[in-house]
Amino acid sequence: MNRYLRQMQVSGVGVSGQVRLAAAHVLIVGAGGLGCAVIPALAAAGVGRLTIVDPDRVAPSNLHRQTLYTTGDLGQPKAGIAAARARALNPEGRATGLTLRLDPANAPALVASADLVVDAADSFAVTYTLSDLCRAQGRPLIAASVLGRAGYAGGFCGCAPGYRAVFPDLPAQVDSCASAGVLGPAVAVLGAVQAQMAVSVLIGLEPSPLGRMVTLDMGNWRFGGFDFQDAADVEGFGFVASSQIGDGDTVIDLRPQGSVRALPMAQAVAPADLADWPIPEGRVVLCCSSGLRAWRGAQVLAARGARALALLADGQ
Repeated sequence: MNRYLRQMQVSGVGVSGQVRLAAAHVLIVGAGGLGCAVIPALAAAGVGRLTIVDPDRVAPSNLHRQTLYTTGDLGQPKAGIAAARARALNPEGRATGLTLRLDPANAPALVASADLVVDAADSFAVTYTLSDLCRAQGRPLIAASVLGRAGYAGGFCGCAPGYRAVFPDLPAQVDSCASAGVLGPAVAVLGAVQAQMAVSVLIGLEPSPLGRMVTLDMGNWRFGGFDFQDAADVEGFGFVASSQIGDGDTVIDLRPQGSVRALPMAQAVAPADLADWPIPEGRVVLCCSSGLRAWRGAQVLAARGARALALLADGQ
């Protein structure tokens, strides 16, 4: 136990807290900037089992903020390298890397196998999918997002409201690190906050971070936060995977002409045409790359009376 002596001295941790960490299984979705802060922190803290999910390979533009990787790792799968670095950091724990894209088809089993889920992905479709599953399965979810020099980390689900209670709708435009840029230290700070939240939940430290949001604005040098424990959970449009599309579904692709279309059964429909598009019987699945056009399209159809709606974000 010498490895964990200093953290066991913290009030509320002790031997019992360390035992809880050793028995825990954490699912980490995303091995990018946030994941590169979360993964070594949880491995070093003594979390017994980490499952790391990420579909991507290391690229040169990752290296300024994804500090688990080196120039020699370029082109290699992030999940496998991150798991290997976690095992090297603490051989007492198990770490497994899965090079796959999390989607609504494979996520239920992954979430069910874990005691806690960390959302470190750069995808609102993944975030809403994880929150819906964690809420249904009673799993705590620690989610974060960061762009430029600002972002947040929060504790959702478990005994707290889900992500939709705080973010029931999407902004008019959804940026990403690829489109808006990001500074590495801001990512590292919020990844560290995620790791601290996860450790606190697993040990049972009070007050719990579930139902709380921490905000960071390094442009104006402000830390903040708020409690959303009493916020009302709301229902919303759910995401599906392409493998979950059935024969009775009508699939429409809202991307511009000339875009890559991965679903041959999809009808190409311009978003502006949805106001007059004839709503068919059965479920309508709206498809685009990120899910933003699909979300907005679903709002139009719902306002017209459509009730069976689903979203698909295929990343194409």
